[in-house]
Amino acid sequence: MSRRGLVSPRGGGPALTDLGERSAFIARQRLGRPGSGAGRGRPRRLARWARRAGFLAAALLVLALQALAVHWVFTTPRFAIMAVEVRGAARVSAERILDVAGVAPGTNLWRLDSDAVVGRLEALPEIRRAEVIRELPGRVTILVEERRPFTLVHGNRLHWMDEEGRVLGEEPQAVVPPVPVITGLTEDEVATMRTEPSPKARAAIALIRTLLRSGSPLAAEISEIDMSRREGPILWTVDGIEVRLGTEDWEERLARLEGVLSQVASEEGAVSAIDLRFRDQVVLKRGGQG
Repeated sequence: MSRRGLVSPRGGGPALTDLGERSAFIARQRLGRPGSGAGRGRPRRLARWARRAGFLAAALLVLALQALAVHWVFTTPRFAIMAVEVRGAARVSAERILDVAGVAPGTNLWRLDSDAVVGRLEALPEIRRAEVIRELPGRVTILVEERRPFTLVHGNRLHWMDEEGRVLGEEPQAVVPPVPVITGLTEDEVATMRTEPSPKARAAIALIRTLLRSGSPLAAEISEIDMSRREGPILWTVDGIEVRLGTEDWEERLARLEGVLSQVASEEGAVSAIDLRFRDQVVLKRGGQG
């Protein structure tokens, strides 16, 4: 037996030949590791889409619930207005305020246009400020602040006026206001003062404030302020003395007027007019002079 036929552990075995052939289909296959590749990417994408769809459905559900809640609040009879109360009115009747406010019973509390109600009320000459308060479940309170009468203004008829120069309403009776009456305005000027004070009214109010600030008895001695003259206001005292004041330096001239009235009261001969328009002198007119 030849040594060539012996097989030992140390000897190299014969080379093995590949007896099979790889087809074209098998040759193009790619074998990946288990758990990797395109087969696993599709479930991940599906999971992401499912989560997004869930979030979208939840958001739509929340919006739908909110819409239903809003619809219920604006339509339920539980919030129907059953009572309207007026507070703060004295010169204006509550019936007139309710009529102008126009709050219809049964109106939904949250559908009430409070800004429109306030606008209608504040358009009244007598109302300075208005506020609408909603009270659950179906009550509305209307708070009003009325304009306070300050003095009377004459324009063919007597009308009350507030301290801003707004006409409040006609006064049919004879009354004595605590401050001088304002005259010399036309009927048309007084009519426009329902919405906007006239320059003459503002000037007269400024003069009255100057009188009141002085704290002297002079404010009680002036009964009328005539604003019809171009050269400035004409004051009339309770004794019928005409005082020409001019257009400026009212505080200083009123101080002089107080001294002049005290002086002429102790003199013989009635004084019918006092002219304070000149800086360094006072012109007096006595009863019989022309």
